[in-house]
Amino acid sequence: MSVSFHLDELARHVGAASVDGGRTRPVTGVSSLSEAGPDDLSFLGNPKYASEVAGSRAGVILVPKAFEGRPSEGQVFLRVDNPSYALALLCSVIESALWPRPAPGVHPSAVISPGADVSPAAHVGPLCVIGEGARLGPDVVLEAAVHVGRHATVGQGSWLKSGARVGDYCVVGSRCRLQPGVVIGSEGFGYEPVGEDIRRIPQVGIVVLEDDVEVGANSTLDRARFSRTVVGRGTKIDNLVQIAHNVRIGSQCMIAAQTGIAGSTVIGDRCVLGGQSGVAGHLAVGDRVRVGAQSGVLEDVPADAFVNGTPACPLGLERRVVVLSRRLPDLFKKVDSLAAALDAVAKDAR
Repeated sequence: MSVSFHLDELARHVGAASVDGGRTRPVTGVSSLSEAGPDDLSFLGNPKYASEVAGSRAGVILVPKAFEGRPSEGQVFLRVDNPSYALALLCSVIESALWPRPAPGVHPSAVISPGADVSPAAHVGPLCVIGEGARLGPDVVLEAAVHVGRHATVGQGSWLKSGARVGDYCVVGSRCRLQPGVVIGSEGFGYEPVGEDIRRIPQVGIVVLEDDVEVGANSTLDRARFSRTVVGRGTKIDNLVQIAHNVRIGSQCMIAAQTGIAGSTVIGDRCVLGGQSGVAGHLAVGDRVRVGAQSGVLEDVPADAFVNGTPACPLGLERRVVVLSRRLPDLFKKVDSLAAALDAVAKDAR
């Protein structure tokens, strides 16, 4: 990765409220406070690392406006409202330079059905396959080997990375991002025991991603048995997440890696599901619920709850249970000692 920013460019990109210090050499990298060199930019995103600022060799450091320290010789502090978000703004500029949006056009190796509707402002990369009746909006980018099924829709400005799949009739909204290997509209896990056999139940619904949804690499969203599997506007899904048929996820949720959500469960708005958490089927999880990592949700969860553990329960209760469980070995020893003492008293009484 190669970047180069002069101080005035940096200040403009991050929205600096003030600039402490000066330098003429450009910044050519981004690194942590402890690893940065004189030509790197770093940031103080967490107060716990404030003590590292004084010893950092970074040439430019993003710090909160109220930070009391001063830059060392040859160092610059850019004071901003939120250093972490300011760095994100800069990284957005870097991302655009490193991975510019490809020019509109269709690669000669792409296969596009005659009945597909592909905007002339879309980019279709090598070895892509676009099914009959599919629609690609303006500014859509399909990287190599993307498959868009029959009568599927990809909305304006969405970007599908290499190897992503959008199943027949499914809908991807505007400005969505699908990372490599994402599968939208795989067949839901539907089977019915009939006698000694297990029979497949056809899954005839679709998946709908509303606008600004992002899905991480190798995550899978199953098409509904009927009707829709839905992911609400602005929700972000990490890598290796499984979302089953007829699940409905609200807007502005964050779902961390290796989470699994079973069929027909409803997740409210602005929920956070920690990594490797699991939610059983046919449940209702209220708005703004937080689920701790590796938790197993086995019953409905009311709005604004923070649950943890398996089976998941309110965080305060779960922490107390964990503390008490660690005392069980000593408790058993005490019970054994009391039982022995009682046996001795009983023998003496005889």
